[in-house]
Amino acid sequence: MILAGKAALVTGGASGIGLATVERLARMGAAVALNHLPDDPAGPREVARLVGEGRSVIAAPGDVSDPEQVTVMVGDAIRALGRLDILVNNAGTPATRAPIPPADLAAMTDAFWERILATNLLGPFRCTKAAAHALRAAQGAVVNTASIAGLTALGSSIAYGASKAALINLTVNLARALAPECRVNAVAPGAVDTPWQKDWPEERKRAAAEKALLRRRCTAEDIAEAIVFLATTPAPITGQTLVVDAGLTLAP
Repeated sequence: MILAGKAALVTGGASGIGLATVERLARMGAAVALNHLPDDPAGPREVARLVGEGRSVIAAPGDVSDPEQVTVMVGDAIRALGRLDILVNNAGTPATRAPIPPADLAAMTDAFWERILATNLLGPFRCTKAAAHALRAAQGAVVNTASIAGLTALGSSIAYGASKAALINLTVNLARALAPECRVNAVAPGAVDTPWQKDWPEERKRAAAEKALLRRRCTAEDIAEAIVFLATTPAPITGQTLVVDAGLTLAP
């Protein structure tokens, strides 16, 4: 229970990496606000399950792509928790159920770009901005969920990769903005077994595992472990992006 007395907010916490992070933080003794889309029944269901297991978890409904909802959601979460030591900006969207080939520029409509950037880039900025005062007061930490698509890998689309590349840059500049009180870092997952990729071609998922140096795909728990490390380590690490991809981007 090394995080007893600490409080965390995890966006996109109803499934996948976000839920694994909520569970890990709660098991370590933190009080956790689980953010989820207002109309997503998985959010309240997972909160009820975790509370039933004796964890200190509350619901924090709100769409991070909506600036008004972010202000209310973050403010309500901080008031309910009493403080904020950890902010995990995990909420994101590929805005597509299947990968879009880079050559398919026609699929990159303005509406597609706007949805991705509003969630994947503006969302983390808005949440961090809304939580900055509480994070500074607690000398806390921020961890953003980026992607190897923001580095060198092929993601679900051009727009998605661009949004994650921008998030990596945002991580560096938020580290500058919140120093010296707070640390800001990011995790860049590779191929991860989550609900997001359930509709991806099996051949592509299998190829990712075979190409990775460690010959496997990552799990949500793998990424959560890295997120919690960056959020809780006493080491002076800030402005960094930690790649967790089983060696996928190192493969020839």
